[in-house]
Amino acid sequence: MARAFLFVLDSFGIGGGPDAAAFGDLGADTLGHIAEFCAAGAGDRQGLRQGPLKLPNMSALGLLHAARAATGSFPIGMEVPQRVFGYHGAASEVSNGKDTPSGHWEIAGTPVTFDWGYFPAEGDAFEPDLVAAIRVAGKVPGILGNCHASGTDIIARHGLEHMRTGKPICYTSMDSVFQVAAHEGTFGLERLLAFCETVRKILDERPGGRIGRVIARPFVGESPEHFRRTGNRRDYSVPPPELTLLDRLTEAGRTVHAVGKIGDIFAHQGIGTLTKADGNMALLDATLRVMDEAKDGDLVFTNFVDFDMLYGHRRDVAGYAAALEAFDRRLPEVDRKLKPGDLVILTADHGCDPTWRGTDHTRERVPILSFGPGIRSRLIETRTTFADIGESIARHLGIAPGKHGRSFL
Repeated sequence: MARAFLFVLDSFGIGGGPDAAAFGDLGADTLGHIAEFCAAGAGDRQGLRQGPLKLPNMSALGLLHAARAATGSFPIGMEVPQRVFGYHGAASEVSNGKDTPSGHWEIAGTPVTFDWGYFPAEGDAFEPDLVAAIRVAGKVPGILGNCHASGTDIIARHGLEHMRTGKPICYTSMDSVFQVAAHEGTFGLERLLAFCETVRKILDERPGGRIGRVIARPFVGESPEHFRRTGNRRDYSVPPPELTLLDRLTEAGRTVHAVGKIGDIFAHQGIGTLTKADGNMALLDATLRVMDEAKDGDLVFTNFVDFDMLYGHRRDVAGYAAALEAFDRRLPEVDRKLKPGDLVILTADHGCDPTWRGTDHTRERVPILSFGPGIRSRLIETRTTFADIGESIARHLGIAPGKHGRSFL
C-alpha cells in the first residue's frame, strides 16, 4: 500500500479557463503573465529577485507543457526542458465559483453545483438587520468597514479606530466571504475567534445563498505603518455538500494529515491530524515532518497560502515570482522523502493573476504535476474537472471511486 501527497499552490493558475469570460477573466493567466513580466524586467526587485522566471524543478515535472496544454503556448521567457518526468497536464474547474472552498472541494472529488451567496459590491456590504444581529449577538458596540476591501488596506484605514472603540473591522470581497479583522492585543485573539463563530451561526440561520467562509484576520502593531496580519487566521467554512475524498479515506481507516488551512476549508470533516504553520517555507518544513509520520495508505494534504494571500491578491508580480522560485528550489527535499509506491501531486485551486484588474481570484485552469518513484512521463489530456485529481488519489490508495471525476492513473 502506498502514500499520497497532495500540495495545493494556492492560486497558481495557468490560464486558459474555458468559461473565463463568464467570470470576467478572459485572458487571465497567473503563470503566463508572471513569466511575461519577469522576461520584460517587470518582475525585478532589488534584493529579492531579477531576470526571467526560473522554475527548473517544476518545469522538469511538466509545468510548461501543462501551461501549453491550457493556453496553446509555452510561457514567455522560461526555459523549456528537453526531458519531462511524471504525469503532467491541466484541469478545468466546473464548480460555480472561483474561490478556495470550491476549488479544494472539487479537487477532493466534490464539485460545487449550488450558487454561493455574495454581498453587494456597491454601498454597504452588510444590510442593517445583519449588522444589528451581529452587534447584539457578538457583544460589540458596532462594526467598521462594511464594504468590499483589501485586507491590508482596510486594516491600515480603520485599525486605530478599531483599537480605540473595540469595533471589529468587517469586510468582504468578490468571493463568498465575511471577513473580520481585529487586533490580537486590544481585542484579543480568542474573542475574535468567538466573534467569528457567532457570525458564522447568524449567517447559517439566514435565508438566501450560502456564504462560503467567515474568516478571522488577526493583526498586531501599533500604527498603520506597522500593522501586520499574523499567522493565527482561522476560516469558518460551511461543510462540503457531499462526502469528499477526505471522508472516504477516513471511513476506509486511512489518516488524512492536513497541513495549513486544509482543516478549515473542509470544516474539519475527514481530517485525522492537523498541523498549522505561518508562511510557505514554514508550511513546507511542516509538510516534510508530516511526511515522515505518514503511514501506508495515508494522505498528506497541504495548502501553500502565500501565493494567493501575500502576492496574488496584492498584485505583487515580483513577490509571487520569488515565492514560486523559493518553492521550486525546495522540491528536491520532497523527492528525497518518497518511498517506493508514493505519489505526489502538485496543483492549484484557482488563479489570482497579479497583473489582472482588481484584487480578486481569476478563473483559470490549474496544473497537474504528478510524480513519484517509478512513475514515467506522460502528458495527460486536459481534464474537464478538478475532481479527476481526487479520483486519481483514490485509485492510487486503493479505495472505491467517487461519483465525480475519473482517475488519470
